[in-house]
Amino acid sequence: MTRYWRSSLQIDVRFPDLLAIYRAELLQRTAPFWLERAVDWQHGGINSCISDEGQVLSRDKYMWSQLRAIWTFSALYNRIEARSEWLDVARHIFNFAKRYGRDQEGRWVFAVDEHGNVLQGATSIYADGFAIYGLTELARATGDQQAVDLALESYENVQRRLARPGSYETAPYPLPEGVKAHGVSMIFSLVFHELGLLLEDESILAAGLHHAEEVMTAFLRREQRLLYEYVYLDNRLIDSPQGRAIVPGHAIESMWFMIHIYQHWGNKLRIEEAIRAIKWHIVYGWDEQYGGMLLSRDATGEAPWWSFADAKLWWPHTEVLYALLLAYELSNEAWALDWFEKVHNYAFSHYPVAQFGEWTQKLDRQGQKFTQPVALPVKDPFHLPRALIFCIEVLKRLSGEWPAETRAY
Repeated sequence: MTRYWRSSLQIDVRFPDLLAIYRAELLQRTAPFWLERAVDWQHGGINSCISDEGQVLSRDKYMWSQLRAIWTFSALYNRIEARSEWLDVARHIFNFAKRYGRDQEGRWVFAVDEHGNVLQGATSIYADGFAIYGLTELARATGDQQAVDLALESYENVQRRLARPGSYETAPYPLPEGVKAHGVSMIFSLVFHELGLLLEDESILAAGLHHAEEVMTAFLRREQRLLYEYVYLDNRLIDSPQGRAIVPGHAIESMWFMIHIYQHWGNKLRIEEAIRAIKWHIVYGWDEQYGGMLLSRDATGEAPWWSFADAKLWWPHTEVLYALLLAYELSNEAWALDWFEKVHNYAFSHYPVAQFGEWTQKLDRQGQKFTQPVALPVKDPFHLPRALIFCIEVLKRLSGEWPAETRAY
């Protein structure tokens, strides 16, 4: 039976209609933006220092942008349609990354120039996480043993470093001594899980589960109904501006990671906890005055430590859209669909760039565009296309185009 959701205009919109909107956003606007404007066929890789209007601002290549783009174009091929043009781009970026992306110790570097000369070395273990993520998805598409081997080498390298706190860096946000970051366990929970699924390796799957449990027990605090970005190594909360930093969109993104992981393990309790945490953070992060998701808040209501805390960036909204659809599909609770409607209406009325495709990256609290870099000077083909891909999959099931049994995380 076809389901409906009620828009703010008080008209019923069918899930199949919503599916058509998200398909068009991905296939007619988002993917073409990157294919037509950003792929560097001359030097390799993809230009991600690019404006919302598609103008290349710099040909420097941040490696995590390259690695995330490998995931996106591979996932388009795997999850949307087996188009050779998408796989060609994924392979093209892979060839650049495998040639220039690692240092002599096997660590993924942070940035190179257009010719592959290192500009900034292994200053962020997050790049290693995106390497595992992108290479795993490429291996799913191609069976390329080079991609498999490189993903496994990256996994083993990362595991050695993660076992020694203080041995790795976390640019663009440095990690103080004696402190651990939610982002580290968040990303490695998912990418280890994905690699473990690909290789059917129980030890790698268990490593992903270990980090998922870190997210759910060390960083997510049920008493406060908040997920903290930083805690001490012994899991104590940190009473400092950085220690009180809450990034609602990041927390919500993390929770859909948790749902994917715990679906595999059949842990219904953890899935329910993750869904509740999605609700906590959408309420906590929503700007009731101007609409949209605030980037960051202080857990005690003081001035936020996070830069551009009151900005309305595109990426939290993309992550929230998917998380809410997934939460609704699994829980059938009305609040998730009500919030999806609110976020959808804000996002689609503020971010799409009509003339060029893709989305505006950065708005201030009032919804006006600004151009200063927030973390990195990049516009990645990642958060928006990934969210659209996953939203399409949920909407296919909600509209009856796919049976529920097709859910595979």
